[in-house]
Amino acid sequence: MACTNCSTGAKDGTPKGCKNKGTCGTDSCNKLTVFDWLSNMSLPGGQKPFDAVEIRFKNGRKEFYRNTENLSLSIGDIVATEASPGHDVGLVSLTGELVKIQMKKKGENPEGDLKKIYRKATQKDIDIWTTCREKEEKIKVKAREIAIQLKLEMKISDIEYQGDGSTATFYYTANDRVDFRQLIKEFAREFSIRVEMKQVGFRQEAS
Repeated sequence: MACTNCSTGAKDGTPKGCKNKGTCGTDSCNKLTVFDWLSNMSLPGGQKPFDAVEIRFKNGRKEFYRNTENLSLSIGDIVATEASPGHDVGLVSLTGELVKIQMKKKGENPEGDLKKIYRKATQKDIDIWTTCREKEEKIKVKAREIAIQLKLEMKISDIEYQGDGSTATFYYTANDRVDFRQLIKEFAREFSIRVEMKQVGFRQEAS
């Protein structure tokens, strides 16, 4: 998915305003973002900036990561983050003290264990990530066909590749519990990737 799928983009596929040329994943233009009203404030002498960072992924999914390497990060930077296994790629959406406020708001311990930010994304990281994102729609169509062939009462609503291309999460909706063990085997064979399944509600699918 790129700017050709963005409802705020021009018909020729160029972004009207964000200038990210598709790396935003078409998930930020229509999403509410948190304004960093603390960004211009200086910390008291000797106080280190809060080392957790909020990272945004596809469809506005956000997670917190620890900046253990003390990287100089700004909102919009593309970073490679810890995953299990491998690494993911996302965009910095919030830094500094406001991250601590957001974590408390979401019931997370600001001092708790978090996955790490490995590095600012290299061009190779970005190229792999972009290639994976471009494959998602085609794979979603094929995944739906396989689910129908197996006569499973479910719908594949979206697919999200991990940034390194090693894993894909298949989001699905279903009224009842689904035994998708055979489906996972078929997906792994067809797409040559590690498969994860995640059920979402019908309301989440509509959004």
